[in-house]
Amino acid sequence: MTLENRLSAFSKLGDFFSQFSIESIEKKENIEFNELFFDVFKTQIKRAKETNGWFTEENVLFSLNNWSKSLTKENLVNWTSNYKFKENSSKTIAIVMAGNIPLVGFHDFLSVLISGNNVLAKLSSNDKVFLPLIAKYLEHVEPKFKGKISFTDEKLENFDAVIATGSDNTARYFDYYFGKHPNIIRKNRNSVAVLTGNETEEELGSLGEDVFRYFGLGCRNVSKIFLPKNYDFDKLFKAIYKYNDVINYNKYQNNYDYNKAVYLMSLFKLQENGFLMLKEDENYSSPIATLFYEYYESESKLIEKLNEDKDKIQCVVGNIDYENCISFGETQNPSLSDYADGVDTLEFINSL
Repeated sequence: MTLENRLSAFSKLGDFFSQFSIESIEKKENIEFNELFFDVFKTQIKRAKETNGWFTEENVLFSLNNWSKSLTKENLVNWTSNYKFKENSSKTIAIVMAGNIPLVGFHDFLSVLISGNNVLAKLSSNDKVFLPLIAKYLEHVEPKFKGKISFTDEKLENFDAVIATGSDNTARYFDYYFGKHPNIIRKNRNSVAVLTGNETEEELGSLGEDVFRYFGLGCRNVSKIFLPKNYDFDKLFKAIYKYNDVINYNKYQNNYDYNKAVYLMSLFKLQENGFLMLKEDENYSSPIATLFYEYYESESKLIEKLNEDKDKIQCVVGNIDYENCISFGETQNPSLSDYADGVDTLEFINSL
């Protein structure tokens, strides 16, 4: 199977995904194998919350629509043109996938297959439905994918390399089990935003998307903000108030109530608005419904700190002069070349 075959198959998958968005689920003409897959996907989107209570229909649709925008022929060609793939490569790459947000393991799945290699995936119990369906769709639009994609619930065996994503705790187990194999092992990372006090209301409102999308469960979600001294919290709370409906989702509300009770019993000082708590804390990983904050003295000292803590940070959001700083509201819209933990997955695969 040629690279052109693979690019064509994934661009057709992107066309298929384009039928699903937050605005509408609409069956289109001229989508290949729509009669087999459209209704199945539509049903699974609506039932996703039964398997994982955090997978609301809106968040699943957001993920699918984002991928539809990435999986265009132009984007795929631009992305892969930076690499030289080995002809007839047949390495088997084991992928241990997380399940914190919908399709969180899809980029690894895409990277292995687009490079011409074979996927052996161990799915998270929290996200077991969509990738097997996607695999079936790919096998229909490009039959040469048959035999190149497999899923297992058993112990991973007979692979050439591994890509594993989890927490700091699971990373220790991954190191133990996979340390003898070429590997990418990902640990906890969180994203941060830097506020100067000069942000517009629109920018602060967009920050809400970085905080609340997927209920804050992704590594690209902002879990901490850095603030200048005497920052006006009212300005922030006013701008993000449009996200207040999040508190009406039971799982989120339960976390909010529980964490608030813990904080109050511990006599922690909080800033809160009824659906989000702000707690001054030096750590990066905040609980659901909580946003940590920390004051900074100067931008230069803050940049030093961000550089020192690079291995803990996935994204930096703001209007500061910092490498790869992301605009407000854009953390959940990564490009194909925005690799998790800054590790080039395709370069790793091609080096095998």
